[in-house]
Parts: sequence; structure tokens; C-alpha cells
Amino acid sequence: MKRFRSPLAWAVVGTVLALVAVTWWMLADPATSRGDALKTGGLAGGAVAAMYGLWLNDRRRRTEEDRHEIERARVADERFAKAVELLGNAADPVRVGAMHTLQALARARPEYTQNVLDVLCGYLRLRFDHPDFDAVRPRDFEWTPETAALADREQQVRRTAQAVIRSLLPHPKQPDAPEYALDLTGARLERFNMARKKIKWLTLTRCQIIGGAGFQDAVIPYMFFLNEAETWGEVTFADAKFGSRAGFTDFTAHDPVDFTGAEFTVEPELDNAVFPEGSTLPARTG
Repeated sequence: MKRFRSPLAWAVVGTVLALVAVTWWMLADPATSRGDALKTGGLAGGAVAAMYGLWLNDRRRRTEEDRHEIERARVADERFAKAVELLGNAADPVRVGAMHTLQALARARPEYTQNVLDVLCGYLRLRFDHPDFDAVRPRDFEWTPETAALADREQQVRRTAQAVIRSLLPHPKQPDAPEYALDLTGARLERFNMARKKIKWLTLTRCQIIGGAGFQDAVIPYMFFLNEAETWGEVTFADAKFGSRAGFTDFTAHDPVDFTGAEFTVEPELDNAVFPEGSTLPARTG
């Protein structure tokens, strides 16, 4: 009985049945000759066989497409794993190249975007010292020309990471814009720019940001945290839209912060937040 489970066997049976049934039906008409009946029956059987051929070709095409997709997914997984590995390379050009590889992968295969963002955020959360940060918060550390040069090169790598993150986030007005989350807890950032970007949620708790930050026209529909963070340089939230929660507890700004036109679904958490003179504070909701 197994042979009748084969699509080919059913195609043969269907072809024969079509041939016999149509021929018999045609012969039932006295006006139809035997030759015409056989010809018509043959055409019907041929049509069944042709349909089987089309089905078989479509099945082969779908099987081949599935095979190619599996292969593309395998190659993408390998590219992702290799790029992540190269982020630990000692040479800064290699790390920059790895970040651009991750950027290209996320653009080619959007299902990788959140993973790429997670990796880049993880990179930015790594410990980072630089004379620019010491200028605003001095440390008991003496820089040499060599260590300062190394810090400068790492600074460029981290700027690349920030730029790649920004490039992968959608514009708030993009139709059906996907939502991505960013966890930058404890990161050291500079000139952090999330203006006109949609972010599912963003945490900058315990961050230090120099050179200012821009969140104007950003849309953050879920959580935003700047708790226990410090900023140097102007920070703007002008016309930004915040969703379920926005936290600024123990936040310290050393330069003015602008909340002009910012919208909050619920009251922002401002306990012990420090805003210098010249800041425009959040308007009350409701």
C-alpha cells in the first residue's frame, strides 16, 4: 500500500481514470466516434499529468527556496558570531569593521537588529576611561602619551558604536516602525544623539554623558530612565514623547536641560534631580 502514498502513483492513477472516464462519457454520445472519444480522453489524461508536473515543479522550487533560506540563515549566524568575536580584537580598525559588519547584517536581515543593538550596547557598557571624562570628573590617574593615544583610538570606536546604534533605530513617523530597546546602564557616552528616533525603552541609569545629548522629537513609548546619571553639555528633550514611565531620580545635569514641548503620559519621576539655572523643566501632565 505504500506505493499509493506516492504523489507520482496518484498522478498515474488520476491520468488513467481521467482517460477512461472521459472516453466512456464521450462514447455514450452516438454522434461521437471512437477516435474522437479516445483523443478527448487522452487530452483529459494529459491535463492531469500536466497538473502533476506543475505541482512537482512548484514543490521543487519551494524546496530549493527553503534550502537557500537555511543556507542564508547559516551564513548570517556565522557572520554575526564572527563579528561579535572581532569586537574583542586588540586592533581598533578591526573592531570598527566588526561594527559595520553588524550594521550591514541588521539591515539585510532585520530579525538580527535587536541582537546587534544588544551587542553594541554591551560594548558601550564596558569600562572606559579618557582624559575628556577626567576633565569633568578628575580621577587619581596620570595619563601618559601612550595611554592617552590608546584612549583616543577607543573613543573613536565607541563613537562608531553610537553612530551604528542611531542608524538602526527607526524614525517615529516611519509606517509600522519596529520597536527596539536599548540598555546602556552605566555607560560612558559623548554627544549622545537620539533625536527623531523611536525607541521601545531606553535606560541610561548611572550613565555619564559629556558633550550634551539630544532627544528632541524622540518617541519612547514605554520606559525611559536617566536615574543616577550625570550630563555635561546641554541636553534637550524638546517635543519628545514619553510613554508609561520616565525616571530622572538622582539625575544631575551640569548644564541646562530643555524640556520645552516634551509630553509625558504620567508624571516624570524627579526626586533629587538637579537642573542648573537656565533649564526648562517638564510641564505637568494632564
